[in-house]
Amino acid sequence: MTTLLIAEHDNRALSPETARALTAAAQLGGEIHVLAAGDGGSDVAEAAARLNGVAKVLHADAPVLAHGLAEPVAALIVSLAAGYEALVAPATSSGKNVMPRVAALLDVMQVSDIIEVLAPTTFKRPIYAGNAIQTVETTDAKRVITVRTAAFAAAGMTAEPAPVETIPGPDDPGLSRFVAQERSGGDRPELASARVVISGGRALGSKEQFDQLILPLADRLEAAIGASRAAVDAGYAPNDWQVGQTGKVVAPELYIACGISGAIQHLAGMKDARVIVAINKDPDAPIFEIADYGLVADIFEALPQLHEALG
Repeated sequence: MTTLLIAEHDNRALSPETARALTAAAQLGGEIHVLAAGDGGSDVAEAAARLNGVAKVLHADAPVLAHGLAEPVAALIVSLAAGYEALVAPATSSGKNVMPRVAALLDVMQVSDIIEVLAPTTFKRPIYAGNAIQTVETTDAKRVITVRTAAFAAAGMTAEPAPVETIPGPDDPGLSRFVAQERSGGDRPELASARVVISGGRALGSKEQFDQLILPLADRLEAAIGASRAAVDAGYAPNDWQVGQTGKVVAPELYIACGISGAIQHLAGMKDARVIVAINKDPDAPIFEIADYGLVADIFEALPQLHEALG
């Protein structure tokens, strides 16, 4: 059995999500090949080749792949699919964009958001906002899988890199075109892969107070910024900061929840954090049930004090 793992990257650096998805792919058994598809991404291919457990890297370098549009990337994957029993990608925004199209073109069902590999054809995945775990067995000849990377440790590095094979890029299907890209958050760490995440909730009251209290603390801790769905809906934070079932799933070493009550939707996105700290003035807030450390306090008093204590 051979598995093709789709590398997550920005044409400059390999995302940590790739190493986590590799751990899941390794549990399927057999060889693992990594597809690094982009434009000018030789450093990405070389980084993928150094991941422990990779037998070969396929490097597709073409302008049509520069922005990771679903149509050309899916066309490339499908063109390679004949040599693989499983096609695996991290369940990131990119993976969720590309892999359903791959599954449709191959006429198979996608197995989404797996958190455990029980056998090469049997997986566990969360349902009902993480309140239940579903066991899924697929009988499709080709398995199209996305991995909830928070559930897997990152694969290590190896001293002997795997060979890198250059392959041609796909033809442009002409079904979509890249218009523009705007990145929020400046130079802060990416939310999905950050070591520390500090999130704010609706209790902050306004965008101005969210920015005033959360942003300086995030800068001091070198943390990524998250938000509850209520805070995003209220306009305090952009959509790509949302943590939860309909936002991003995170598993940082430290997660600080500020003024977040702990709705099921939000808990589904952050409960795998190694250490959870909750600050809320309501002692009965559900967030305290999963928090490792809880502070019953007014965030408008506690956060400035925390920032001052950090120096």
